[in-house]
Amino acid sequence: MGSQQGARRLSLIGAPVEEGAGQPGAVMGPAGLRTAGLVGALRELGHDVEDQGDLCLPADLPEVPLGAGHAKNLKRIAAWSRAVARETETALADGRLPIVMGGDHSLSMGSVSGVARHWQAKGRPLFVLWLDAHADFNTPETSPSGNMHGMSAAFLCGEPGLESLLGDAPRVLLDPKNLHLFGIRSVDRAERALLRARGIDVVDMRLLDEFGASVLIRRIIDRVKAAGGALHVSLDVDFLDPSLAPGVGTTVPGGATYREAHLVMELLHDSGLVGSLDVVELNPFLDDRGKSALLLVDLVASLFGRHVIDRGP
Repeated sequence: MGSQQGARRLSLIGAPVEEGAGQPGAVMGPAGLRTAGLVGALRELGHDVEDQGDLCLPADLPEVPLGAGHAKNLKRIAAWSRAVARETETALADGRLPIVMGGDHSLSMGSVSGVARHWQAKGRPLFVLWLDAHADFNTPETSPSGNMHGMSAAFLCGEPGLESLLGDAPRVLLDPKNLHLFGIRSVDRAERALLRARGIDVVDMRLLDEFGASVLIRRIIDRVKAAGGALHVSLDVDFLDPSLAPGVGTTVPGGATYREAHLVMELLHDSGLVGSLDVVELNPFLDDRGKSALLLVDLVASLFGRHVIDRGP
């Protein structure tokens, strides 16, 4: 097996955050990915891999004013978000592609914020591909649970309630029209109204069944190319069908198949557009003998060039 593109300089950043989720265990996610062989799989493909280890929370948590509604563990998520944002921005400034290993999906509030600052300075629009069973477009006011992993996408697009999360660091909002939710099959009522009002592209499982992963992911790739944009991929374990990846606290039946998920990764690799990646919500405590972690490693390897046959340019 080989890669169609040249070697990349990759930075692995562990973000063992679980305070945004509804049940414990995602704190073990980065260790699970390492144990499943992520570093070795990427090096085998010829990439320069630098494992930065796991981030730690500071002793003093920030004060974070909250707008209307409720958000659980707000101070801790704010501290994580600021740390992750600094690390992703620093990696990109050093010419390295950041891979943030979670940890629950609240970490994307930090990772995408850091990535957005980098690309704004470069004058390129940022697009985000959100591979997930859920829209994650609740706000503190609309969230039924207050769990912040369900607010990440809304925060990134500038929905109200969490304006102080990043502190004094510059905040670059994601254009809602550049957010692509892919594989969605569980959306709260308030989220549905917000998604429609903001004009966000939602590829739910019905569309995937009707048109296929290839057609739909190529449409997104073409949009990013036409705009001269950079692409961040945020891969949630529950994008996959739970029969394939049970190691997540928010399983939803009817997810992506093994081949659909690999095809998405292979086409993204071929596009050459991916500049950063999150792998989130792996909960080894809920997994079946590492089944989910091993599949995630395979998918990340596909995203970075593993293929069976060299098809040429």
